[in-house]
Amino acid sequence: MKFAEISPETTQALVNASLDPGHTVDLVKRAFEEDLQGGEDVTSVATIPADHKSTAEYRVRVNGVIAGIEVAKVVLELVGITDLETRVLCAHNVEAGTVILTARGNTRALLLAERTSLNFLGHLSGIATLTRKWVDEVSEYSTRIRDTRKTTPGMRVLEKYAVRMGGGTNHRMSLSDSALIKDNHVEAVGGVSKAFERVRKLYPQMEIEVEVDSLDQLKEILVHKPDLVLLDNMSVDECRQAVAIVAGRCKLEASGGLSLENAKAYAQTGVDYLAVGALTHSAPVLDIGLDLKAEI
Repeated sequence: MKFAEISPETTQALVNASLDPGHTVDLVKRAFEEDLQGGEDVTSVATIPADHKSTAEYRVRVNGVIAGIEVAKVVLELVGITDLETRVLCAHNVEAGTVILTARGNTRALLLAERTSLNFLGHLSGIATLTRKWVDEVSEYSTRIRDTRKTTPGMRVLEKYAVRMGGGTNHRMSLSDSALIKDNHVEAVGGVSKAFERVRKLYPQMEIEVEVDSLDQLKEILVHKPDLVLLDNMSVDECRQAVAIVAGRCKLEASGGLSLENAKAYAQTGVDYLAVGALTHSAPVLDIGLDLKAEI
């Protein structure tokens, strides 16, 4: 399949969203290749004249937060659809029935783009919607909702973008961004202090986060002045005690056993972050459909 170029406007919109245009285009092209398998859309080719024109409306079926409009426009532009009207900006709450994007052009191209564009839109908007629920739940506190590396392979940048659209904040994008000493590192090296000292020696300027599973371990690591401590599977009361022990000497992140039902209780303890893997690994797809109207 021969792809068209994406417009300078869409390229800039991706950059403004902190998305790499080349990476995004590559993801979309691979999605098309997966759909076509070197062939063509046999149903559309058989039923629709090559010069047929239509208007497509992307309509949200349920209430939610929108993310991925820029990616959907990449999908459409790559197949030659350039008459696009953005009706809703990303990060906005919308009600069921809202048209978020309108596309006009060749009907075969619109239908070729339909599923791929909806896959991206629905997935990213689902993440943004779930993130917003968590953010709203703790909004009266200073605690921030943060994602993890529990992302779909190849989709991390887009999924973390969707978290931002929902009002959440990103943890490290990759293993090279910062150090996070977890239980398996501690087990392998023979102690949390030893692990910390080795990271600090090799990477003296690197931000270091340390996972602890007890208050005693927290006290041990505080001597080394970590930037952040992850409180792994600690109760609300333990988190409250941890905040008192740390007394502002480093940031604290609660992780494990969190839910929307107990998010507020954890935020009340004064921890700085709630780490929520579910934002990216368990967010339901937001129901968005494409309504096609043929031009007579």
